[in-house]
Amino acid sequence: MQNVLTLVLAGGKGSRLEPLTLDRSKPSVPFGGIYRIIDFVLSNCINSGLRRILVLTQYKGASLDRHINLGWHFLCRELNEFIDVLPPQQRVGEHWYRGTADAVYQNIYTIEQSAPQYILILSGDHIYRMDYSSFLQDLIEADADCSIACLPVGLEEGRAFGVMGIDENRWVRRFEEKPDAPFPIPGDPDRCLASMGIYAFKSSFLFDELCRDAAIPKSSHDFGKDLIPHMIQSSQVRAYPVRNEDGDGPMYWRDVGTLESYYQASMDLVSVEPQLNLYDSTWPIRGYHPPVPPPKFVFADHDAEPKRVGHAMDSLVGPGSIISGGEVTHSVISQSVRINSYATVVNSILFEGVQVGRSAQISNAIIDKNVSIPNDMTIGIDPEQDRRNGLTTTDCGITVVPKGHQFR
Repeated sequence: MQNVLTLVLAGGKGSRLEPLTLDRSKPSVPFGGIYRIIDFVLSNCINSGLRRILVLTQYKGASLDRHINLGWHFLCRELNEFIDVLPPQQRVGEHWYRGTADAVYQNIYTIEQSAPQYILILSGDHIYRMDYSSFLQDLIEADADCSIACLPVGLEEGRAFGVMGIDENRWVRRFEEKPDAPFPIPGDPDRCLASMGIYAFKSSFLFDELCRDAAIPKSSHDFGKDLIPHMIQSSQVRAYPVRNEDGDGPMYWRDVGTLESYYQASMDLVSVEPQLNLYDSTWPIRGYHPPVPPPKFVFADHDAEPKRVGHAMDSLVGPGSIISGGEVTHSVISQSVRINSYATVVNSILFEGVQVGRSAQISNAIIDKNVSIPNDMTIGIDPEQDRRNGLTTTDCGITVVPKGHQFR
């Protein structure tokens, strides 16, 4: 993997995840109690033997930059290993990144300095596990110019992705970005083949395509909308269907670009047998873990009236958290959270530093960092009340409390 340079696109606004992205980019949103979203793709890289990585940022990148500096600077520069953050430099123009391809094009000089033979391009805002070495090996053995990782999805879901048609040898013959009517897989009328936004290229081929596209004024400079459809007309573009570790079905992969999808992916983690296994020591998920103590559960007064028991069931509880006489069910509790006596937290996600007052009731909620919930407060139970309190409520019944929110 020494001849591969990995580019992680981490500059999206993440407007559909607001208010979680009011102060941070989408890849830096906390996930799974002790991680950030970008930790999953970076862990995939390290576990795949890829140790030359550039993270391309743009909007609200300070939090992401700080997280990578704290948790991801363990590689050895003397061995030509690195994870570097690249903000927009406007070296080839006076504009921000105008699309995914333009983000790569604007950093073409930095990329060329690494002299890679192959370039792997990833999105920094998806949750999944994948060995990229097999994907890259398939590109090399097929002598393809480009390869695209893909998954079968339902036709309705396919409207949100790039959809491809392939021949019997997995060469891409058709590609449409976010079609209104996705074309199905032959022999499978209910599903289509969706791009995962994971691309591998021969570097010389990619440079030529980026320069060609940059010279087209009407282009949106996006891989899915512009470059890939052009490539399949004259170049060797290959599809790589990704499967799970057992090889008997599609891989777990989630685009957490909306509040609903983020919430559901988080709830997936607390199922009895989650599809995304965080406990596999052969594929560790890394990140920044500050020096805080283990979680603590106190009070087991079953005879009190009302009952006062500090416990958590079907939940993840991060280090430094104290469940002090409260009850947690089917929830993700991040680090340094305190849940006080008689409080209940159900089907919810609590970020770092949240304090839940006595007898408070929280259900179907996402509560961002450093929020103090007053005693007896209810959240996620009465949407009208939540809106009066200045909170965001979704059509699916999720209430979101923004970072540092002050209740009156």
